Amino acid sequence: MTWLAFIESNTTGTGRDFCATARARGLRPVLLTRDPSRYPYVAEDAVDVRVVDTGDLSAVVEACGALAEEGGAGGTRASGPDRAAVPGGSAGSGAPGGSPRDAALAGVASSSEYFVATAARVAAKLGLPAADGDAVARCRDKGAQRAALAEHGVPVPVFTVAESVDGAVRAAEETGFPVVLKPVSGSGSVGVRLCRDAGETRAWAGRLLDRGTDERGNPVPGRILVEQAVRGPEFSVETLDDRVVAVVAKHVGPEPYFVETGHDVPAPVPEETAAALANTALRALAALGLGWGAAHTELRLSVRGPVVIEVNPRLAGGMIPVAVRAATGVDLVDAVIARASGRPPARPATGAGHAAVRFLRTPGEGRIEAITGLPSARNAEGVVAAAVTTAVGRDVRVTHSFLDRLASVVATGRDTEEAGRRARDATGLIEVELDGGAEAAEAAGAAEATATAEATKATASARATGATKSAQAAQATAPTDTAHAATAMQPAQNVVRPAQNVVPPAQAPRAVAAVEGDR
Repeated sequence: MTWLAFIESNTTGTGRDFCATARARGLRPVLLTRDPSRYPYVAEDAVDVRVVDTGDLSAVVEACGALAEEGGAGGTRASGPDRAAVPGGSAGSGAPGGSPRDAALAGVASSSEYFVATAARVAAKLGLPAADGDAVARCRDKGAQRAALAEHGVPVPVFTVAESVDGAVRAAEETGFPVVLKPVSGSGSVGVRLCRDAGETRAWAGRLLDRGTDERGNPVPGRILVEQAVRGPEFSVETLDDRVVAVVAKHVGPEPYFVETGHDVPAPVPEETAAALANTALRALAALGLGWGAAHTELRLSVRGPVVIEVNPRLAGGMIPVAVRAATGVDLVDAVIARASGRPPARPATGAGHAAVRFLRTPGEGRIEAITGLPSARNAEGVVAAAVTTAVGRDVRVTHSFLDRLASVVATGRDTEEAGRRARDATGLIEVELDGGAEAAEAAGAAEATATAEATKATASARATGATKSAQAAQATAPTDTAHAATAMQPAQNVVRPAQNVVPPAQAPRAVAAVEGDR
């Protein structure tokens, strides 16, 4: 028996995929968590569980050490099925003198944004494959991340870290409205808002600074980020180690919030635009001391070129891994499991070329009375995945974050337009009825269609006119305060283009195979 330990999990699907993929590789997943009830899939899939205070690093190290001893002694009774280890790999060991073939604990990982640093630090302490835990932790502090990127000349918005409401208002006035306020830690657009004037800034800053804990119940720092609002279409760059797997176009809902409503893989932009986005992301990873395992870098294409919005030292969420696999044949989840456990990579399959993700969002607040249409969505043309992330009887509320998503669909097509249309149409087949009225699903569908149309228009502009003209049309807000010169956006001509690390979208499967073969 060889364990693969996961510290907590995300709640939108990837965590379940991590466990299933570990089993497919002959490993026995075990979830270390404070609250197993947070993850219904654990009981449904008979995943082993250890209840641990995951906020205490020493407790997690002790629990993982115990797993290594259990495995080495033949294991203990648990709910999940025993699985034999598979040969392969050379990095990491769960026991002294061991190898991935005979280790009791093959690796430690997390699918949760909030625990990736903990997983890296625990793995390193146990001599297992790991990223630099300190670099990951620094990256999760958005203020520290911004400062490091600016210091290395990577283009970022003008920003200030504020510790008070008055400080946030001063920073906003110095930067120039509109500005974006966000927590210095967090994910999924939680707490992120565009503020157009001092009144909005004061109100939102007060709300953020009054929070004592995040949505996980973890203490939050008493600091927020006040940054320049960068205009232009939004993208993400998905990487494994120091290589680009895919450049993804994002669909974002209406302001003043930034809720992602869909994704297109690959982004329908000219090759030079994709290259500029990819290379800016690689520069950001290097500046932050990252480049081990998966990373998800979010950017906007501004009038001055690509601007890094944030780097996430983890696998993308939002069903992006499913879309990447469908479009390119590269299984990012399997690649992460292989990397964490020191196993050899799998060869990419043949992808469909284009894939799209669309979400059904809650139309309001209330208790869910009925969910229908999921089988029809799964059977719709081109659909490769459709899922509901809620259940009848649950109370939902509008948070203006990823938590508003109630269902998702991933579909493929001959091009971006067809893939997007199929995903959107299939999403429309899923109906979630709240106790507020049967028209809820119809309202959600209308909101989704509006947001998708807006985002598609911005992305189409980039595809039609190329990087330079598209960026000029985006009308980014220029820096207005010379005191922020060190953190101002850098001109596009300063973007380094290390061509050997750039993978055009169409070549992604071959490139990742080469990268994974080097592990």
